[in-house]
Amino acid sequence: MFDYVKRMIASIVGRNNHEVNKEPRIIRASEHGIDPKMVSFAAVRTCSILQQRGYKAYVVGGAVRDLLLGVKPKDFDVATDATPEQVKRAQRRAFIIGRRFRLVHVVFGNEIVECSTFRALDASGVRKDASGRVISDNIFGEMWEDAARRDFTINALYYDPSTGDIYDYHGGYEDIRRKTLRMIGYPQARYREDPVRMMRAVRISAKLGFKIEKSADRAIAEMAPLLGNVPAARLFDEMIKLFTCGRAEECLLKLRAAGLHRSLLPMLDVILDEPDGEKFLMLALKRTDERIAVGKKISPAFLFATLLWPQVKKRWDAYQKSSTSNKGSARAMALYSAAEEVIATQSAKLAIQYRFVADMKLIWMLQLRFERRTGKNPYTLVEHPKYRAGYDFMLLRSALGHVPESLVHWWEDFVDADEQKRADMVAQAEVEARRTAAQARAGSKSRQKEQRDEERFTEEATRYEPRSKTSRRRRSSAEKAGIEGQASEAKFAEKPDNAASVVSAKPKRRRRRPKSDKAESKSEQS
Repeated sequence: MFDYVKRMIASIVGRNNHEVNKEPRIIRASEHGIDPKMVSFAAVRTCSILQQRGYKAYVVGGAVRDLLLGVKPKDFDVATDATPEQVKRAQRRAFIIGRRFRLVHVVFGNEIVECSTFRALDASGVRKDASGRVISDNIFGEMWEDAARRDFTINALYYDPSTGDIYDYHGGYEDIRRKTLRMIGYPQARYREDPVRMMRAVRISAKLGFKIEKSADRAIAEMAPLLGNVPAARLFDEMIKLFTCGRAEECLLKLRAAGLHRSLLPMLDVILDEPDGEKFLMLALKRTDERIAVGKKISPAFLFATLLWPQVKKRWDAYQKSSTSNKGSARAMALYSAAEEVIATQSAKLAIQYRFVADMKLIWMLQLRFERRTGKNPYTLVEHPKYRAGYDFMLLRSALGHVPESLVHWWEDFVDADEQKRADMVAQAEVEARRTAAQARAGSKSRQKEQRDEERFTEEATRYEPRSKTSRRRRSSAEKAGIEGQASEAKFAEKPDNAASVVSAKPKRRRRRPKSDKAESKSEQS
């Protein structure tokens, strides 16, 4: 009780939470008011199985925080004193993952509960790099040590589903009530251990409307360069969480204010300094937040396509002005080259997965095909797997005047029209195209050839090749957050071209005759 009063006084006068507490405050179910129905059955079952075998097991982290705020968590984590091997033996379907940070994924149908063992506080076996970032930690300890190792006080709450009690070691329950984001320990040291905590602070404060405690907030700007030491794949995973939290616009502004964007989106300053770039980016993030608010899915490829489009557009325009080629594919090639250059620049800081990069290029290149409403192009385009993503992207461009609204309405009407009306619309578009082309080309045959070359290049660049799903893999945070995955589109991947030749090269098996035929042949011989 004395420790709890001391922590309360320290938080009121603004002192940092640097002390390690071994005795928790126990908050009963009648006080915190968590609805047990909001707790995942998989998490409850995981805890109960471990507790029946004599282990401690609690729901921890952001799930407890969200439950206290009345928000249904997207995923659940469990902490226990059982080792990964003991957890795996206790659960029906469980898989040990990771080498540097060993965890257990407990599988219940489509739901995965991440189960971790209590980590030790100051163990000699914890490995750190030159900058102080923890790169390996498989030294296990007690529950109070695990609480001290966590980042923020509001994430260091342990909920026992069997009793409904919450164990609070660092005053996180009171911080939630005051909407304060407070670091456990010295902020500079904790950011050095894991620089991603700075991004997490920005995301939580924007998503929940919490105010970051002063010392933790000041340390972010000071320690921001440490993000350059974090693996690019992990930064990408955290960026997905940040832009899909429902407050993407606010998160981006806070990232820039804290200077964190330089290690994540190096071109952000250039984009926001341009009026059109800032308008397009903010509109795209606003639409993303609106889709999440109504429960719709979003694609990471579409999200990053909108984030990087202002820079792609700028370089596309520059390439077209500087191009001296007479080839008809100059305009399409300029867009393709601009896309390649921007993605290469961004990938140096943020490892965007290849499957998302391919879809981003498709979305950008499809914008050229939307301009062409003649021939077979309208019919093939509406059947394209990425048509909807390309159309939504064109809709964003039209909101800023980059695309005529009449073009957007034409495609809306074409999709809803029957076969006869579609044919009439295409015929009318061809009449208009001939009229405008005659004025522009003035009978130039070379220009007609250039246009045909450009159409062929655009169709080739937007050809969709589904990716095959070859093996079972760990779900990313983007898929955990309910984001539309791209891997499911690979179900209908075709077999390699040489598959037929391999099969035909096998020797043919001899057909076995029925027993009745054998009997007859024997009788004839006899």
